Amino acid sequence: MNLKDEIEKHFRIYGEEIIGKTIRFYVVPISPESEIRKLLHLLSQNYEVGLRYHYGELVLEVKEVERKENYTINIILFIATLITTTAVGSTFYGEEINIAGGLMFSLAIMFVLGSHEMGHYFAAKRWNMKTSLPYFIPFPTIIGTLGAVIRHRGIIPNRRALFDVGVSGPITGIAASIIVVLIGLQLPYELTSPPTIYIGTPPIFDAILYITNYQKEAIHPVAFAGWVGFFVTFLNMIPVGQLDGGHVLRAMLGERSEVISKAVPFLLFAYGFAIMAQLNQPNSVWFFWGFISFFFSMQRHPKPADDETPLDLRRYVLGIIAFILAFLCFTPVPFYSIK
Repeated sequence: MNLKDEIEKHFRIYGEEIIGKTIRFYVVPISPESEIRKLLHLLSQNYEVGLRYHYGELVLEVKEVERKENYTINIILFIATLITTTAVGSTFYGEEINIAGGLMFSLAIMFVLGSHEMGHYFAAKRWNMKTSLPYFIPFPTIIGTLGAVIRHRGIIPNRRALFDVGVSGPITGIAASIIVVLIGLQLPYELTSPPTIYIGTPPIFDAILYITNYQKEAIHPVAFAGWVGFFVTFLNMIPVGQLDGGHVLRAMLGERSEVISKAVPFLLFAYGFAIMAQLNQPNSVWFFWGFISFFFSMQRHPKPADDETPLDLRRYVLGIIAFILAFLCFTPVPFYSIK
């Protein structure tokens, strides 16, 4: 493929410069937007591509992709997150630090979060999309991490690919969470002191407790890792912007999804106020996610290269099922205290 010849089929090039390994073309579009998106997708197979305005001029930047992937950062972050989640998990067993128990929690939470991201990864690879392996994020939260992310380069080819990549993470994450909860409920665990914070449970967690006839008041930290997986799945499936739910809804409804995306943050704010008034105690998680979702909703979802071809019926049905499963992962009051 001759790079410049392909570009000139859709743009008039009036300037060109080389900056390191990047070629910058100053262009004027001569093709419809849909055809330009397809060109960008084609170029993204072999290059890192960006089309943006630079000091008022439309610029197409093309940089050859490095063929050899460097996994050093992935490994370093994985090890760091293993340490932070183990450190946090080791405090879940009473007054004494339990490193072995902390490691069990760490492996459980990283399996859940990693499964979610690997669901995205393999779905993207099936569509020949350039996607990184997961980057775990170590951070001193109540679980020792902010989760994991993957990095995607290039334009999504069509709405089917957008749907498959968006829905695969939550579905895989739910399956992993169920496995972890079932294992955790079989492990012995006793409270050595009264808890200061309680967790609510979503319908899917309650169903597992009912099926397994679990009668104890406390759950093992491994089962808590599964609870986190359900909670994260619901948050990711909020139909806003470039969250997983936003991807799925955008693939299903096209640009009409923007209306829902912009309304959801205000629903979360309203729900947060209602819960706080009902419990008569601070409960800021839904306010926090209201702000997060508002930020995402302010950014329009990027169009796939082919935004005209709709989804097939099977994917529409799977999308509805995915949102139902996400609702079953919803915990109305995730954390609360008893006075």
